[in-house]
Amino acid sequence: MTTPTSTATSEATGSGPSGLPLPAVDPGADALRRQGLRRMRVVAGSLLAFAAVVYVLTLGQDGFWGFVNAGAEASMVGAIADWFAVTALFRHPLGLPIPHTALVPRRKDELGKGLEEFVGENFLQESIVRERIGAAEVSARVGRWLSDPDHARSVGDEVSEVVATGLAKVKDEHVRAVVQDALVPRFHEEPISPLLGKLLEEVMRDDLHHGVVDLVLDELHGWLLENPETVSQVLEERAPWWAPPSINEKITGRIHLELVRWVADIRDDSEHRARRALDSMLVQLAHDLLDDPETQERTERLKDRLLDQPQVVATSVSLWDALRRVLTASLQDPQGAVRERLLAEVARFARRLGEEPDLRASLDSTIADAVVFAVDRYGDEVTTIISSTIARWDGKEAADRIELHVGRDLQFIRINGTVVGGLVGVLIHAVSVLIG
Repeated sequence: MTTPTSTATSEATGSGPSGLPLPAVDPGADALRRQGLRRMRVVAGSLLAFAAVVYVLTLGQDGFWGFVNAGAEASMVGAIADWFAVTALFRHPLGLPIPHTALVPRRKDELGKGLEEFVGENFLQESIVRERIGAAEVSARVGRWLSDPDHARSVGDEVSEVVATGLAKVKDEHVRAVVQDALVPRFHEEPISPLLGKLLEEVMRDDLHHGVVDLVLDELHGWLLENPETVSQVLEERAPWWAPPSINEKITGRIHLELVRWVADIRDDSEHRARRALDSMLVQLAHDLLDDPETQERTERLKDRLLDQPQVVATSVSLWDALRRVLTASLQDPQGAVRERLLAEVARFARRLGEEPDLRASLDSTIADAVVFAVDRYGDEVTTIISSTIARWDGKEAADRIELHVGRDLQFIRINGTVVGGLVGVLIHAVSVLIG
């Protein structure tokens, strides 16, 4: 049996004797509810007492007071009947185990199941969900909220902080494990020749390599012009030991000059033989990578040798670490490029939401589809929480909590029963007088 002390303790802690936490309790709000419930009980009880006093004082009288007596009698009947009905919801009236009383403690499981079905049938339906989301105009509200620069900056700050925190949580050993245990074995298994062949074929078809060739030739020509001593030194190292130095200088100088002119000719002539030869070689390489087994085998062996190098993992970790430092620094800097770009994108998105009805309609439709999917897939699990939670509550304490929330309004039933009963009693007495 739950004592007043244990009930007060459980109300303060928000947990029932069954061990399952009850809804969070706000002591201040509960005090106001309890005060309001007590006040309405006093009002309803006072009306019953007033009707009883009037009934006793007018007992056995005729005429006008006969009508008053009949009304008072009916008021007492209505008040007591409604008191019984309201009380029977939460406990046995006067502590008597009358059948079909204390409904909430005894039948809370059935009530929970009914509430679960009610919510599922009347709230978690696709048409209702879509109607409510459409009426809410989520995208329009988001657009208006984001159009405020302070709100947009708050979003940028929050996203930057979350991303920076997430980046900081990823350790080097995590990246090393992913590369070593997941990526490298996967790359070993995946043939790279068809991928390279198809990529090179597409590059050649769209002439995308010409820009790279032009860049390489331009850089090579500039380097040759700026570093004649280095070129001469390399050529002299390859010269015969017996060749006179004076002749070597003339030869290396001439070779350097011709090399500069040759690179310039290739750079300036888009139809140069060297360019055509390079194109032909790349086309053949793309074909061999796709169709020649020997070329494919050599490519795969080269891939495997590269992947087996320890530097692959170390370089991957270094690249990640460098990228993380750059991103984190930019995200943490209020004037950083990444944060400024993020803020600009948020502002741009807000403008689009305000100016493009089609975008708003598309986003609202997507949100509705996502919510409907979640309801269809998980709606039963969500509504089951209602019945399973109520089933594990302590019956008496659950009844007390429910009465605390709705009991004040239920007292109006007692008040209405007293008033309406009195009026009906007067009407019945009037009919009796007329008939008699």
